[in-house]
Amino acid sequence: MSNLLRRLSITFLGALTCVCGFSSLTLAQEGDADLAKKLSNPVANLISLPFQANYDHGYGSEDGSKFYVNVQPVMPVSLNEDWNLISRTILPVVYQNDINGNSGTDTGIGDTVQSLFLSPTEPGPGGLVWGLGPVFLLPTASESSLGLDQWGAGPTAVGLFIKDAWTVGVLSNHIWGTDDGSAASATNATFLQPFINYTTPDAWTFALNTESTYDWNAEKWSVPVNGIVSKLVDVGGQKISLGAGVRYWVDSPDAGPDGWGARFILTFLFPK
Repeated sequence: MSNLLRRLSITFLGALTCVCGFSSLTLAQEGDADLAKKLSNPVANLISLPFQANYDHGYGSEDGSKFYVNVQPVMPVSLNEDWNLISRTILPVVYQNDINGNSGTDTGIGDTVQSLFLSPTEPGPGGLVWGLGPVFLLPTASESSLGLDQWGAGPTAVGLFIKDAWTVGVLSNHIWGTDDGSAASATNATFLQPFINYTTPDAWTFALNTESTYDWNAEKWSVPVNGIVSKLVDVGGQKISLGAGVRYWVDSPDAGPDGWGARFILTFLFPK
């Protein structure tokens, strides 16, 4: 666990460095409610740095557990007045215990998922906000037990509508992996994330989503349902979103996870 804490400390210090650098680029402050609604939009023109901490248990025969922090920087790039390119990265820092029976403890970095979305700067017909692009699986795991040991790629897409306080949409991707690593078989998985968010005038957001994955090789679903409450605050001029919630595993492979889990989110925002 001490190794995990050291890794998290290094990651957090790196994040603070980013905070200092990006804060100098801030040109104007938007209303807190508007910023909170942008966080509900995966292809919003907003630089953000979320740290998403998750806890799950029920793995395998030993009721194994897993704690991981997803470092998820979001960086939009303006290509021209009509189009943006949004980079979304997910890098997990993991501590897990007895995930595969009496397998002991593993600590380190998992595989990275990198998504790129080409998205119009203005909403489409009916207020549709959308983005399309590629997604990549990068074998960055520090230990074989924390990753798949294979490269992967595929398409990703997001579509949503924003109406007053409501944001409703779905994000999806499909990744095909290579089979030249040590993994038993090449990845062939579909990810679906339907979501519905409600943001109040004082920047509280109530979110409900699933982050479902279908493994076409094993013909198994993993379906957690997440309920999250978050609040946008201002700390010394830095906009920060703080969130917490629970999840329930409606379905998962035989090896778990199972039952209830928890999520905590700390997000630094850098409005333009």
